Order: sequence, then C-alpha cells, then structure tokens
Amino acid sequence: MIARDLQGALEISQLVKKYGARTALQGLDLSISAGESVAILGPNGAGKTTLIRCLSGRSRLDGGSIRLFGKSLRSHSATQKLGVVPQELAIYGDLTLLQNLQTFGRLHGLQGSQLRHRLEWALEWIGLSDRRHHLVGSFSGGMKRRVNIACGVMHRPELLVLDEPTVGVDPQSRQRIFQMLQDLHADGTALLLTTHHLEEAQQQCARIVILDDGKIIADGSLQQLIDQTIGSQCQVDVTIEGELRNAPRHWIWNTQTRRWTANIQDISGDLPRLLGEIRMLGGRVGELRTHAPSLQDVFLHLTGRMLRE
Repeated sequence: MIARDLQGALEISQLVKKYGARTALQGLDLSISAGESVAILGPNGAGKTTLIRCLSGRSRLDGGSIRLFGKSLRSHSATQKLGVVPQELAIYGDLTLLQNLQTFGRLHGLQGSQLRHRLEWALEWIGLSDRRHHLVGSFSGGMKRRVNIACGVMHRPELLVLDEPTVGVDPQSRQRIFQMLQDLHADGTALLLTTHHLEEAQQQCARIVILDDGKIIADGSLQQLIDQTIGSQCQVDVTIEGELRNAPRHWIWNTQTRRWTANIQDISGDLPRLLGEIRMLGGRVGELRTHAPSLQDVFLHLTGRMLRE
C-alpha cells in the first residue's frame, strides 16, 4: 500500500449549482475522509450527475466551495490526487487498449519507467493483457467499462469519483468491476460513486448518502439509515390454512398480498409466540416469509419513489 494523505479527501461546503431558473444543487454539504467508500443514491433528477460534473471541473459553481485534500479544486496539486470516471465512455475506439492507456497516462504526466510500470499494472488489473494491441472499438461493453476505469486511475489518484461505473454491463462484468474497485480501496483509495443499483451501494460502500431535489436527506451506514428511518424490526408474512376463530391480535391482514403480517424485533424470541397464537385460534401456517429492513425500504421511505423514478 502506498502512503496516502491523512487529510480529509473531500470537503464540499454549501455547494449551489443552477441551470436557469432550476436549482440542481441547493447548498449541499458533504465530507469524505481519506480511504472512505461512499455511494451517492437518488432518483433521476436528484442532482447526482450535476455533483459529479462539479467535482470534475466540468461545471462552474454558482455558490459554495470544493476542497480536495485541504486545497482548492482549482489547485493542480489537488487535481493530481483526483481520478474521475464518467458515465459516458471516455475512451478512443480507434486506438488500441495500450494506446488508450498510454494517452491517459501521459495526460496525467506519466512518462518513462513510471508510465511503463503503470501500463503493465493496468493491463493486469483489468484482466486484458492479451488484448493490449486490439482496437478498443472491438471490445464488449463490459470490457470498455473496465478500460474506462483504468484510464481514470493511471496516475494512481487518492480519491476516485465514478458516475454509474457498471451501467449497461452484464452480471459477470459487474462482478469483475466490483473486484477492481475493492482492489483500489484496499490500497487506500477513497471511492465516491453514484449508482442505480442498490445492491451495488450496499456491497461496495460502507457509507451511503441519499440525495433528493439537490439536497442530502440521509447520510450514514446502512444500519444507521435503517435505525433513523424505518427501524430494525423484521416483517413476517404468513398464509393461514383453516378457519380462525378470531382475528389474531398481533397480526394485520394485508389485502394486497392476501397474507397476515406482523413486525417483530427478535425472530427467535417473538416468532414462536406469534405462530403459537395462530395455532390457538385453530389455524395452520401454510407459508411463511421474513423480510428484513433493506436499503430499498429506506429509500422508498425517504423519497416516496423507486430509485429509477
């Protein structure tokens, strides 16, 4: 592992971005520590891509500030510690894989033995050493995504910002990209990614930030978000065979699922008691399902929308 800056990786303060009459980011505050992994979630139009554009210097700020490792975003020494992987493929289809990596390495100031070392590392890291002389335009979508990420980290950034890094790829390619990101994080790289995949956020990032209408409405680990919103109770659904003498006290009839539902805190302690109540009323449990609180439940609770709406 290489030595990393112990300062905060990213400090966003009162960030404002407007497009005409519409305010895309409304006084947003966000801090990321060195080595952290953070996922940004939000419905379409929440401001995720605008935030990435501001971080990458592609959009001018209308208010607030962004500091990288204690320095202004405009500072060359700060931007050299930043890597950006856009959602749109930023690679050249009419160049070979090796030529693409060389181009982006040189853009970041690499040359000589340093560049050669990073080239070999990148080819091995993305698992495409045998395709180094092939035109990138002939690659599959998943392979292009891997090349896109590799071009963004040729200079070994300390903070890597990724906008939908697995969009449009098959499950096998997604897992390969997950492993690539885990390798970077294990080496000390701080990760900030936007995604439309809830399981991607849960698997890859210890911290989840939910953005809506240009504002942060939740920030924390999955368990913290659950505790702060819907609570950690487990939902139990059952179908009951036979006629019940009375409605069970602790169960609620769900007209949509045609099941009885109960919320419990302790499965091992509470569930036997609740099932015993059904038996005492003359019923038999035909099917039982448990549903632990999930990130999707939190997201729906906070925004009232599915992630892709």
